[in-house]
Amino acid sequence: MTGQDLIGQRIKTIRRQRGLSQAQLAHPELSDSYVSLIESGKRTPTAAVLELLAAKLDCSLTYLINGVTAEQMQELELGLRYASLALNNGEVTEARRRYAELLEDGSLAGLISLRQEAEYGYALASEACGDLDGAISVLCRLREPGSDPLPPDRSIAVAIALSRCYRESGDLAAAVRVGEEAIIGPARPAWNDDLVELGATLLSAYELRNDMLRAEQFAAELLSAAEMLGTPRATVAACWNAAIVAERTGRITEALAFGERALAIQSENGAEPRNLARLRLAVAVLRFRASPAEAEACRDLFLRGERELTESSGSIADRARCAVELAKVEMALHNPDKAAGYARRANELAQERPRSVRADAHLVLGNALLSLGRTEEAAAELVAAEDLLSTSPVTRKTAEGWLTAATALERMEDGEASVAAYQQALACVGL
Repeated sequence: MTGQDLIGQRIKTIRRQRGLSQAQLAHPELSDSYVSLIESGKRTPTAAVLELLAAKLDCSLTYLINGVTAEQMQELELGLRYASLALNNGEVTEARRRYAELLEDGSLAGLISLRQEAEYGYALASEACGDLDGAISVLCRLREPGSDPLPPDRSIAVAIALSRCYRESGDLAAAVRVGEEAIIGPARPAWNDDLVELGATLLSAYELRNDMLRAEQFAAELLSAAEMLGTPRATVAACWNAAIVAERTGRITEALAFGERALAIQSENGAEPRNLARLRLAVAVLRFRASPAEAEACRDLFLRGERELTESSGSIADRARCAVELAKVEMALHNPDKAAGYARRANELAQERPRSVRADAHLVLGNALLSLGRTEEAAAELVAAEDLLSTSPVTRKTAEGWLTAATALERMEDGEASVAAYQQALACVGL
């Protein structure tokens, strides 16, 4: 039902509860036919008429418009604030529960803006809990034709979250489609902070599916848009993803410069904690790849990012990735025992997805066990990694995973399996 239909329905229900006919409610200011049209949803009453009807029906204007009393409205708004606070503080399970309770209550049915806020919050909490399918379902429902239209800023926020969830689930085609629908085309809107952030999400999907020509072109376009806007949020989003593309194309020094610039701006401008933590981790990864000798300093950055993710709305996937990177750093520092511990933690966190993180965790664990001389256990981890890689989307990450597996198998002197893994890596990059 539309808001107009719901208002008419409430007027009709209360009129009947009061034992009034349409003519009695209308007299003397209105006609009974006009009241009939309002109740059937065929006319939208003015504010003055609504006030008049509320007085005649002896109910609050708030109830006629929203279907709740002023006290109920305050309780709902307070409930949404508590749910949002729990999400931002990293209490993602609690946040999801609170949002679910608000949506199940039914009081939000006629409160379009608050209901959309609750559904969006529930989707973010579901994503943070690792339920990507649940998050995608809610976000798609918010965008369905025929549903209540989203305000422009909420519409872009939903598109960002949906594209990101599709990307994390491995459905890169859907991630790209969602981003391109909003950004590319004849009706393309003017750049703003929201669209640059959506563009950054789209850019990461291009990069993951190995569409590097498009990624490089789009990275330059985003940097130009961010420079034109001159806002911290746009600059951070554009630089962050330009760093990813630069690193992907072998320009590691340039990538690190982009990443450190984004982190400096993000740190100075009171950024959302989850995004700050994720950016810190991304810069730590770049720094570690650029200079493996700085492994100890990078470990400190990863540990700080891990704390920030735990204390914010960082998703399980984010925390799993952090654990994998910590495992890789510990391997570089010749601490295979610690590396194995972090890799096991990553697997526990990732559970069913994202598959690339679980594959990474098995690979690091396999290498750690191999360094500890536990060859049979290492072989089992490599088999688990290969099972995940063989059913993963063909991306750069998948190719890197096969290459890591091939190297480990070579160390184990399993020549046949090593050659097969090398061949899989080449196939992932089209060779």
